[in-house]
Parts: sequence; C-alpha cells; structure tokens
Amino acid sequence: MTPFLSFRKASMFSLLVALGVLLTFCDEPEKKVLVKTPYGNMKIKLYDDTPQHKENFLKLVEEGFYDDLLFHRVIEGFMIQGGDPESKGAEKGARLGSGGPGYTVPAEINFPKRFHKKGALAAARQGDQANPERKSSGSQFYIVQGETMSSEDLDNLEEQMGQRAIQARMFDKITPYQDSLMAMRQRGDREGFEALISKLEEETKAELGDSANFEFPEEVREAYTTIGGTPMLDDAYTVFGEVEEGLAIIDSIASVSTDQMDRPVEDIKMTMEIIEE
Repeated sequence: MTPFLSFRKASMFSLLVALGVLLTFCDEPEKKVLVKTPYGNMKIKLYDDTPQHKENFLKLVEEGFYDDLLFHRVIEGFMIQGGDPESKGAEKGARLGSGGPGYTVPAEINFPKRFHKKGALAAARQGDQANPERKSSGSQFYIVQGETMSSEDLDNLEEQMGQRAIQARMFDKITPYQDSLMAMRQRGDREGFEALISKLEEETKAELGDSANFEFPEEVREAYTTIGGTPMLDDAYTVFGEVEEGLAIIDSIASVSTDQMDRPVEDIKMTMEIIEE
C-alpha cells in the first residue's frame, strides 16, 4: 500500500469519524419542560440564545425545585407567575413573591427577537431602582397571557416606550444638576428650570439616536394584534422560552378568583419534568 493511499484512507476515516460526531450532535434530542397543573399541561420550549436562563431552569426542574410550588400571582389579561420556594405549603393569606434560590441570573434581554407574546416564558426580577442591571430572579418566572392590541394601541405604546428610554437616560444626566434645579424651584425660576430640563432632554435624545424613536418590528406587531401579549414589558425583562402546547391552560389559570394580593383563592400547584424530543 502506497503512503498516499494510506494517507487517503486515514483521512477518509477521520472524515467519517468527524461526520459521525456531527451527526450525533445533530440527532441529540432537544430538552423541553412539561409543566403540570390541575388545569392541564403546558409544554415549554427554552431558547438557546438565553443560555444562562435555559441552563438554570433545566437544573432547577431536574432537581425537583418547582414541584408543589404555587402559581402565587395571577392577573387576568396580564400573566401567571410562580417559582417562589416560599409558596410550598404556604398558609392562606401569606404574602408571597420574595423567595428564591439565593442567587440571580444576569440579564439576557434579546428584544426584538424575543418579546412578550402570549405564551412567552420570562424571568421575574426586582425593579430598576433596586436592580439597574435587570438581573433575573434565580427561580421566579411568569408566563404571558396578555391581550390582543390594536395598531393604534401599539402606536401609542411606541411613543410611551420611547419616552421611557429618554427618561431612564435623563435620570443619570439630571443628577449633577439636582442642586441647581432645586434652587430654581425655590426662587420660582420656572423659565430657567424648564430651559435646563429641555436642554438635558435634547442632549439625551441626541445620545440615544434612533433608539429614542421606539418601534415594534412588523412581525412583533403582527403577533400582538393576533395572539396578543404584554408589549409594555418588552426590552425590560428576559424572555427565555415559550409555551409550545397548552396556551389554553394559561387562560384557565388566569381566570381563577384571586385575593387582594393577586394570589389565587384556591392554590394552584405545579410540578415539572424534562422531556426530550
């Protein structure tokens, strides 16, 4: 056997081995999560482009962390929320929603690719003032029900969300001028006060550029005007999966009677398991 043929056969063997490895990876089943409730089951697909949230959620499911926890916060036309470990065996009327596994997950906000359409799985978190980096709760999540929106609704919301982006940036810009603004108010210098605020707003708009003019992409608008969702949460919370089967279960849970803290009057327990497809 010539060296060339030996090399050729060896190369072919290596190629086949590599191809076999690739095929093995391609054939690896996808892990999904089955959420079991008294109202039926929801099958959830987790997104690969939010890897830290996906890995954490699968780890908790595998450990049985979510088993027998409650959907402790339910708001019809908005969302259903669970994942507080303190909800397990909680007494009636107990205040829930502050528990977790003792850690947070870094934000993986991928708007507009991932948005709050009906069935979206997203991570709960503390508000921006206490949590400016928008880190997610280590375990608490919500599943979007939402409502269908009209084009006019979305137009108005785009304007509001553009203003929200401007105000968030202006908060930092105003800080060095707080004493000056306070002095203007105390001496009744309304003209000077408004002029300084306008100047800072124009500077902020220039810094933000196109992002100051918030717009929903066409495919996002289509989803919100057909299946619905909660677009006011977009670009602020990490969406890391979606309900593939069982959207009607969301509606059933969202319609239950709740108390003044939005906790269902009758406990709604969940269990979860990983399935492979």
